Amino acid sequence: MKAIQLTKYGPPDVLELADIEKPTPKEHQVLVKVHAASANALDWRRFAMWPILARLMEGGFSKPKDPAVGADLAGVIEAVGDGVTEFKPGDEVFGVCNGSFAEYALARDTKIVHKPANVSFEQAAAVPVAALTALQGLRDKGQIQAGEKVLIHGASGGVGIFAVQIAKALGAEVTAVCSMRNLEMARSLGADHVIDYTREDFTKNGKKYDLILGVNGYRSVFTYRRALTPNGRYWVAGGKAGQILEGMTLAPLVGRFGTKKMGMMGIATTPKEDLLFLKDLLEAGKIVPVIDKSYPLSEAASAIRYMMEDHARGKVVIQVQPQ
Repeated sequence: MKAIQLTKYGPPDVLELADIEKPTPKEHQVLVKVHAASANALDWRRFAMWPILARLMEGGFSKPKDPAVGADLAGVIEAVGDGVTEFKPGDEVFGVCNGSFAEYALARDTKIVHKPANVSFEQAAAVPVAALTALQGLRDKGQIQAGEKVLIHGASGGVGIFAVQIAKALGAEVTAVCSMRNLEMARSLGADHVIDYTREDFTKNGKKYDLILGVNGYRSVFTYRRALTPNGRYWVAGGKAGQILEGMTLAPLVGRFGTKKMGMMGIATTPKEDLLFLKDLLEAGKIVPVIDKSYPLSEAASAIRYMMEDHARGKVVIQVQPQ
């Protein structure tokens, strides 16, 4: 079978479309014929970080320990391993696995759910990691409550588009911060208010928010703190290197003083109940994936390069099987 492999360090061009052995599902695994996958920040950040950090993250000095690429997938189950009772061959599913940039991929039965009939494979593949990050940043870290004023900084990217929609689904009054070209898209996703960051600094307009989710862009921790209500919360879910670094180090320190809480949410987890929650939102039309561009599997490197340019509106999808 064909699969994208990362066998050496370098720019995205080192990704190669290789012939590898088709895997066999083990206990509590399913073999999925991948129809679509999508790219996430973790897929491109490995090419943007310092070489020493890349080697530490990949677990190999001379070459990556695991050549597999991709986490999000949507497709059709080809075979199931022992102990799998919820799924059978022919089921359409979406979820998370290791190595989704491939014609076939193995997934744990706890990390996939049935694909809703009202979304395509490409749309379903766009959901898992980005939407899980948004959900857990808002609900688990942010402790979002219905009626609260919530601001999404970086509302037009992969995580941001889901954060706007999930915050609305959870009953918040949502302000989306993005560039002028994305304002109408943010409104169409349900944002109550939109701010063009090139014309207005939301940390200086005097408005206060109960929860700020920093997905992209950058403001200092102290200016974010200024934009919070007395019991407000600020959580970093991604963004520029400076924003992530401050979220990991300075934000928790600043959050220790006073009643405003600040910090970095970390990497999203993949509990089954959260995937089912997202499935329900998809079926109800409360979240609608936004796909910027689709690339064939053979052009995965081009997809990663496009994401590194930081201009993607919504998700970038890898189309594995013809739709």
